Amino acid sequence: MALMQIEHGSVEYQQMVKLRDEVLRKPLGLHFTDDQLAAEATDILIGAFDDGRILGCCILTPLDKDTVKLRQMAVNNRQQQKGIGYSIMQFAENLARDKGYRKVTMSARDTAIGFYQKMGYKVVGEPFIEVTIPHHSMEKLIR
Repeated sequence: MALMQIEHGSVEYQQMVKLRDEVLRKPLGLHFTDDQLAAEATDILIGAFDDGRILGCCILTPLDKDTVKLRQMAVNNRQQQKGIGYSIMQFAENLARDKGYRKVTMSARDTAIGFYQKMGYKVVGEPFIEVTIPHHSMEKLIR
């Protein structure tokens, strides 16, 4: 498995969008808009690949000079529970740290809170609804 930063608009990015759509959006009856995808041009895009096929991905969106927001974490449904998500998270945190960020925040689906807690993230605040389902804010200091 190869972990890498992806260029917006590349073939790898198109695979990333398709995976995120299948895993995160379609089950909720949602789809990406052109504006949403265009806004990702300045984000840090990360993917895990095997023989040129995407296994999982995430996005880091800079919020300020110290903080990035982890978004759109997705692993192919047939590849879950194999450590891919863990590897992506380690890569993302190391990349964020290398770029000078000190904290990672996220809006985590309730179903994923346990996974992120195992990675050292803490729940912050009260639950809320985002993209029609319950989420919690989570964060972790990485420096």
